[in-house]
Amino acid sequence: MELELRFFATFREAAGGKTVSAEFADGSTVGDVLRELEAEYEGMNGRLIADGGLAPQINVLKNGREVLHLDGLDTALDDGDRLSVFPPVAGGGGT
Repeated sequence: MELELRFFATFREAAGGKTVSAEFADGSTVGDVLRELEAEYEGMNGRLIADGGLAPQINVLKNGREVLHLDGLDTALDDGDRLSVFPPVAGGGGT
């Protein structure tokens, strides 16, 4: 199945672009895709999955919906889905 992967901030740099179309096995889950991304992109290795779950402060959206509110890493994916991956965001301390 083909997925549209969208990357933001430092993950965009690691992937070499904002949007990537990629093929994954039918029946893949969010966890399967994130593990493949960690293996493929050095800048994502160890930054997407931690202790068997989504890494802290990472946001992953399936078609605009946060996967933590779906089935987490077990969220099923279908051909044509869009997966958006956001790294931790550090805020400014302006007062």
